[in-house]
Amino acid sequence: MRHTISVLVENKFGVLTRVAGLFSGRGYNIDTLNVAPTHQPNTSRMTIVTRGDDATLDQIVKQLNKLVNVIEVHDFSEAEFIDRELILVRVAVNAKTRAEIMQMTDIFRAKIVDVQPKAMTIEITGDESKIEKFLGLMNTFGVLELSRTGKIALARK
Repeated sequence: MRHTISVLVENKFGVLTRVAGLFSGRGYNIDTLNVAPTHQPNTSRMTIVTRGDDATLDQIVKQLNKLVNVIEVHDFSEAEFIDRELILVRVAVNAKTRAEIMQMTDIFRAKIVDVQPKAMTIEITGDESKIEKFLGLMNTFGVLELSRTGKIALARK
């Protein structure tokens, strides 16, 4: 089962290494990891997506709470949350497919950020389901390159 964990940490040197080390040292895999400063310059938020059963997740949360520089840990499987992901995808285009790709981009509320003679780069944000559906459609045209941010999330309060 996939779990989304939000970790508020002090924005200090080595914190990311300690968190990643906790996962690797115990044999847990990180599916996605996103780290960025919050509205307060001395704190950062990590959004980690991992897999495991409830006992594994409970162990991860307990271990994270023991780490120095960790302020707060939230397991979003127990609460409602809002999540988004950003991707940039370069798709192969030709004279026949260009209009169709542009139409799909509009339907998904994506944005074309670069146009070349044989490729188009598209930016799209949304939840995992929306992103996967869009990528499935783009695969039929030929995805040349892809970059993803990984999931970011906030609890609904």
